[in-house]
Amino acid sequence: MSRRVVNLTLDNLGDLPPRCRRCVFWELDPVAGQTAAEVGGVDLEKEAWLSATLLDWGSCGKIVYVDSLAAGYLTYAPPAHVPRSLAFPTSPVSGDAVLLMTARVLPEFAEGGLARMLVQTVAKDLTCRGVRALEAFGRTGIEPDAPDEHEGWRAGRSPSCVVPADFLLAVGFKTVRPHHRFPRLRLDLRTAVSWRADVEVALERLLGSMSPEPVFRPV
Repeated sequence: MSRRVVNLTLDNLGDLPPRCRRCVFWELDPVAGQTAAEVGGVDLEKEAWLSATLLDWGSCGKIVYVDSLAAGYLTYAPPAHVPRSLAFPTSPVSGDAVLLMTARVLPEFAEGGLARMLVQTVAKDLTCRGVRALEAFGRTGIEPDAPDEHEGWRAGRSPSCVVPADFLLAVGFKTVRPHHRFPRLRLDLRTAVSWRADVEVALERLLGSMSPEPVFRPV
């Protein structure tokens, strides 16, 4: 089987899981996100955000393919491009860091090294662009996913597109601002590029458990 990691673009955005393709949790502030969901404009908002971020900043996501199947992806961007980041109680993100937004891998590929490929590709990309660190808002505990990410946020649950804090800690992130639900964590990118094998195994298992759907359905 061939494996390759490519940049997320408008051309392959449709390869994301349908639920992720329609989610603008990170891309819009809470009010705008709810409005887009109510009027049915989330697809256009997702495309508009990706287009603007690519033009203004450059690569902001990676997709890993096994043969022709999209098996996992990551998204990341400077906090200025992620309006939702300001809604977290542990914001703001540090000025020298890029925000890791979402990370998912298809469960059946969780042990295949794909998560390592994704995260190390992102780390190398950002290091070459002069970025010193990657930060993320983690979620603590195990909570049922809400049918709608915005409903889950308002109901006091942690949306599934917020990366589990346990995963972040397992791959080398350190807590820089504690919180009982949404701690903010930080990873030195020089560390990420040279992870040890035992950390990589933990990464595969934890990232693989984060997929909200049983399969990817390429469009």
